[in-house]
Amino acid sequence: MESTHFSRFLFLLLAAGILILFACANFPTYLPPQPSPRLSSRCSASSSSSSNSSACKSRKIAGILKQPPNPTAESRRLRHESATPQHPLDPLTIQELNKVRHVINSHHLFKSPSSSAVALHTVVLEEPPKSAVLRWSPGDPLPPRKAFAIARSGGDTLLLSVDVASGELKADRASDSSPSGYPTMTVEDMTSATWAPFASADFNRTVTDRGVELSDVACLPISLGWFGKKEEDRRLIKVQCYSMKDTVNFYMRPIEGLTVVVDLDSKDVIEIVDKGRHIPIPNAANTDYRYSAIKKNQRLDLVNPISIEQPKGPTFTVTGDHLVRWANWEFHLKPDPRAGVIVSQARVKDPETGEMRSVMYKGYTSELFVPYMDPTDAWYFKTYMDAGEYGFGLNSMPLDPLNDCPRNAHYMDAVFAAGDGTPYVRPNMVCIFESYGGDIGWRHSESPITGMGIIEARPKVTLVARMAASVANYDYIIDWEFQTDGLIRIKVGLSGILMVKGTSYVNKNEVPEDENLYGTMLSENVIGVIHDHYVTFYLDMDVDGVDNSFVNVHIKKEETSPEVNSPRRSFLKAVREVAKTEKEAQIKFQLYNPSEFHVVNPGKTTRVGNPVGYKVVAGGTAASLLDHSDPPQMRGAFTNNQIWVTPYNRSEEWAGGLFAYQNHGEENLQVWSDRDREIENKDIVVWYTMGFHHIPCQEDFPIMPTVSSSFDLKPVNFFERNPILRIPPNVEKDLPVCKAAASA
Repeated sequence: MESTHFSRFLFLLLAAGILILFACANFPTYLPPQPSPRLSSRCSASSSSSSNSSACKSRKIAGILKQPPNPTAESRRLRHESATPQHPLDPLTIQELNKVRHVINSHHLFKSPSSSAVALHTVVLEEPPKSAVLRWSPGDPLPPRKAFAIARSGGDTLLLSVDVASGELKADRASDSSPSGYPTMTVEDMTSATWAPFASADFNRTVTDRGVELSDVACLPISLGWFGKKEEDRRLIKVQCYSMKDTVNFYMRPIEGLTVVVDLDSKDVIEIVDKGRHIPIPNAANTDYRYSAIKKNQRLDLVNPISIEQPKGPTFTVTGDHLVRWANWEFHLKPDPRAGVIVSQARVKDPETGEMRSVMYKGYTSELFVPYMDPTDAWYFKTYMDAGEYGFGLNSMPLDPLNDCPRNAHYMDAVFAAGDGTPYVRPNMVCIFESYGGDIGWRHSESPITGMGIIEARPKVTLVARMAASVANYDYIIDWEFQTDGLIRIKVGLSGILMVKGTSYVNKNEVPEDENLYGTMLSENVIGVIHDHYVTFYLDMDVDGVDNSFVNVHIKKEETSPEVNSPRRSFLKAVREVAKTEKEAQIKFQLYNPSEFHVVNPGKTTRVGNPVGYKVVAGGTAASLLDHSDPPQMRGAFTNNQIWVTPYNRSEEWAGGLFAYQNHGEENLQVWSDRDREIENKDIVVWYTMGFHHIPCQEDFPIMPTVSSSFDLKPVNFFERNPILRIPPNVEKDLPVCKAAASA
């Protein structure tokens, strides 16, 4: 046993040393290892073979240190070291994060002999008051820069506000304002939790009894939700494990039924449950998804390489790292460790007046809720909140040039704080690019019978801001797409790898008719479990100003009046209903009772008297079918409706509550909206939830083709006429003529 601990200690020491050397050589500050949020692979510390142990160490360290090609690492390092904020909403810089870390570590709260080490779960810009940001103009001094931090120390959760310039720190205990729940896990939380089971001889023995070498084990930290007293008064996590033998796609090789409960603070193993001893580990055959692993004679060259060339270069500019200007749009864009990306102060130019008009003050992914539909012991708790529990931005990955983003994309790095407050750089987290897929902006042709010979068409070129988060097995792609006609399209793509369940069956024909698999058989001994995805967006709409109203435009069937003297018996009529309070704006979609949903500025009208506005055009409309009293749905109650509207409140930003981890559902969007506050002609926030039901199929094995959906924020009487009427068509002389290599 002593040999086991010593070998493990040597491995940790070696890994830490190489990580530090790598970080010093590539980034301005320490870059913590970034494993997938629910993954930690294990080398066998008790291996009797020193050569096996060395190979194991090398393999794991290489995996931790592997980075995408980075030809501009030196310039990136220098740029981030010297960066200064240019806009009130710019994220904290490296210099500011270092100052905040020093202030917190020096504060008496964390220096007393009785205080334990502080862990920082969030360190972000404490945004200035909205009114101050709206008053600010380029050239004005920036409002005071402050940091908002969530810290844990001695079992307490603290809310900290740090004035960057003065170093003044204010602290409040979270328990004074929040009845339950814990902050988003740090990467260090997740990583250390998956090490914890290996300190248990019972766990190691259980794994080897299942026929798996410890050197082949990969584990995931799985948030356990809340189901009663067992999950109260301590931060807990469940750990489940997989075999990496003969494949990188260990997700397809679960050690089914083995669940370890770990205390996140002490790292103590609380409980080990193994109810899957009769279930074999699925085969590794055909699970590797890497192109390099596919045999040459099996590769599919279905299409020739394609690229959109821009002979005059991109049209957009990025000023001060975060202010984006393109065509008739400008907006502020920044990475965020919880939301992923935040779009702020989106404004569009009026083609008639030249005025930059406000559309949205702030928009971002507020929460992702992913409940699995298997109520059995090893699965019932898998009801993830990927933003509030894991950090959607923390788990964003560097984008792959030419595959994630096209040739002329601009890349934006993120600067985040590690669990000890040390800043680190997440390279290429966001890309911005112009997109043209052959779509049409508008067109009209006159029939030859008119003799007019008119053919008018315009290409649709858009601007896309993209990020991709790999929350363990699943990959989410989030696009914010801006169109010249004033439309904003928010698109969600789902890809990556299914979370699967091991089974003793190798063919569906073996399954008794009365047995519920809770999913689809994908391969021998592998079941893809049915699940849902809900992505809730926060949209602080400021349509031509702060004071807006929400209008439910009902589309009603009317019977034709006899006085009209028409052969028609029915027609449709638009009936406008202005929501006066929050409950009147709680919207469930109904196919046969349709509506349009407008956000209007009642104080601004067009020349013919229509209130200016934007409308929410629905997409991704799957709705939650879970019982409202089911504990996961109590926590995910923000999915009970597809649209909510609340009055602007700085403390109401996260649909699942500020502390989503293990909360009981007492503080979320449903609770806020049920207060039924007034929302007419107010500063309002619209919340939209996209939903996906996912019944897995064999095409999802071993990795899923991307499934996507989107919803739109579309102008409705915002402009006096078609805002892109006067844009020019493409002509041949403006475009390069490229010849295929074979004919060149």
